[in-house]
Amino acid sequence: MSKGKKYAAAAAKVESDKLYAPKEACALVKENATAKFDETVEAHFRLGVDTRQADQQLRGSISLPNGSGKTVRVAVFAEGEKAKEAEAAGADIVGSDELVAKIQGGFFDFDAAVATPDMMAKVGRLGKLLGPRNLMPNPKLGTVTPDVARIIGELKSGRVEYRADKFGICHVIIGKASFTPEQLVENYSAIYGELLRAKPASTKGKYVKSVTITSTMGPGVPVDSSVVRDANA
Repeated sequence: MSKGKKYAAAAAKVESDKLYAPKEACALVKENATAKFDETVEAHFRLGVDTRQADQQLRGSISLPNGSGKTVRVAVFAEGEKAKEAEAAGADIVGSDELVAKIQGGFFDFDAAVATPDMMAKVGRLGKLLGPRNLMPNPKLGTVTPDVARIIGELKSGRVEYRADKFGICHVIIGKASFTPEQLVENYSAIYGELLRAKPASTKGKYVKSVTITSTMGPGVPVDSSVVRDANA
C-alpha cells in the first residue's frame, strides 16, 4: 500500500546504504517530520539477545535528560497518607478499591500505574487487564514503592521504559520532533548507555546489531551504532 507523496519525498532523503552519525540522523528525522502534529521520535535498537531465555530478557527504565515531551497520566493505587502524597505530587487519579473496580469496568485512561506495596494484593487481581497494556506496577521498574511522590515526579518529567520484544528489538521514545537535534541526541545517548549497562551476561556475539531512529510518520534513518561516546559531536 502506498504511503503517500510526503512519505516518498522524505524517504528519498535517506541514503539506504549509509549509516548516519547520531546527531545527523536526529536532524534528518526532524526535517522529515512534516505532520501537522508534534511527532514522537523513537530509537529502535536491534539487540543480540534471545528473550526466550529467562537470563536474556531485558527490561528497565531511565529518566531522559531532556524528558520525553509526552504528557504522562499517572494512576496511583494508595490509601490514607500515601494517597494524599500522591495527589500532592500530581497524580492524575488516586484510589484503592474504587480504582480497582473502575479498571475492571474498562477504565484505562492513564499511561503509567504506581502502587504502594500494601496495595499489591488488590492490584494483583488486575494482572490480566494491566499486564498486556504494560500498565501493571512492577517493583523491578520502581513502580511498586512507598515513595510515591518520587516515582510520580520521575514519570511526569520524562522517565521511559525499555523492553526487548520477542525479536530482540527495543523501541524507545527519545523525544518529540520539536526537540533540537542536540536534545534528541542527549536522550538517545542516555538510552544507549543504559542498554549497554543492562546487557545480559549470557549474551554472545554482537550485542547492538543495528539502530534506527524514526518519527511517527517519517521513514527510519539508520544510525552508526559504533558511535557511543561524543554522539553530539
